[in-house]
Amino acid sequence: MRNWITAIALVSIAFAQQPAPQVARKALDLLLAEKFPELSAMFSKTMKESLPEDALRSQVGGEVRRLGKAGEIGEPVLGQDGGSRFVSFPVKFSNATVNVQFTVNEAGEIAGVFFRPPAAPLPVVWKQAAYVKPGSFTERAVTVGTDQWKLPGVLSLPNGKGPFTAVVLVHGAGPNDRDESVYSNKMFRDIAEGLASRGIAVLRYDKRTNVFGYEMAGKPMTLNEETIEDAVRALGLARSQKEINPRRAFLLGHSLGGYAAPRIAARDGKLAGLILLDGNARPVEDLVLEQNEYVAGLSGGPNPAQQRQLDELKSEVAKVKKLNAAGQNPPTVMKMPSGYFVDLIGYDPAATAVKLPQPMLILQGERDFQVTMKDFAMWKSGLATKKNATLKSYPKLNGLMIAGDGKGSPGDYRLPGNVDQEVINDLVAWITTIR
Repeated sequence: MRNWITAIALVSIAFAQQPAPQVARKALDLLLAEKFPELSAMFSKTMKESLPEDALRSQVGGEVRRLGKAGEIGEPVLGQDGGSRFVSFPVKFSNATVNVQFTVNEAGEIAGVFFRPPAAPLPVVWKQAAYVKPGSFTERAVTVGTDQWKLPGVLSLPNGKGPFTAVVLVHGAGPNDRDESVYSNKMFRDIAEGLASRGIAVLRYDKRTNVFGYEMAGKPMTLNEETIEDAVRALGLARSQKEINPRRAFLLGHSLGGYAAPRIAARDGKLAGLILLDGNARPVEDLVLEQNEYVAGLSGGPNPAQQRQLDELKSEVAKVKKLNAAGQNPPTVMKMPSGYFVDLIGYDPAATAVKLPQPMLILQGERDFQVTMKDFAMWKSGLATKKNATLKSYPKLNGLMIAGDGKGSPGDYRLPGNVDQEVINDLVAWITTIR
């Protein structure tokens, strides 16, 4: 969904006394000079752990080397997102001209670096939803887990004594941050602030593949390592907070998080209820193929390059269907460890969910082209005998629960918006009725 030439999240140390353009220019000079120890020294502890110096040298430095020799550096273009500043330098390399954009946070730390197309404007910034009441809640930093996979997060707490009902947010596919940021949209931040404004605590955290992508690269991984283990830990953390009623912890899974939610609930065993937003009921490989076919068809049909990609993808999906739990599988398929798909052989989320005692709420955006009304119909059919399951779809909402018009497309994600207020209202109404 993100169309940057390369987007590598980096986050920072302090140069609080220096203006953002000076901090960013220093970082740019260090990057172009390949002075990676000095550049690494500008990163926060978290990012030093998630992007160690050797990864900085190979990944970010490798991208710079592919661009060729750096020449003219233009005047920076500035922007702002809350307390953070965007500083974008047009740089003429021998092989291409790109904008090298740094994000500098309130502490004067480098909070991000992106390689952007030369004509690309600074990103449109996220704006807080109108339904949020900023003075009605506070937020504090938390850490999910205690081992080498510790994840930073934030707990949004309503004002008052509590104990409060809590909701833990579980991400979709990909290396998502705690806000589930997609361009200028922050779905999880909207939900967290919207619910906290209405008296419900929310815990959200950076996904393991976001914080430890380098460490996980090339190693065996299943849905457990990607999502389930950390979600169970986050639920335990939420229950341990003195302001939270431990018997009132809910799980909200979006997209892949919804697909994994029945497994998370079975592993946890203590949930008050499950909420699925655009959660897929079909196998991951089928969904990926359908998404790519749909996007290729938006322009009237696939062009030759798209057709070759679709043919390759169909071949990979066929390999997934031939995987077996007994072994003798290729090491990778669909650019993933084959064990990821082997772990999911026979997994039917709706069939797993119908056996759970907890109440469920399934919400679906009808304009979502990635997880579609086919999945919603499968949840509806699979949960037909589950009396404490509630399902609702929204004709104008996309996969981020943001309103729009026309056929859904990847371009939807570029348009700034907020999770629709009706969704927030429905979440609050359902959660407060569960006892």
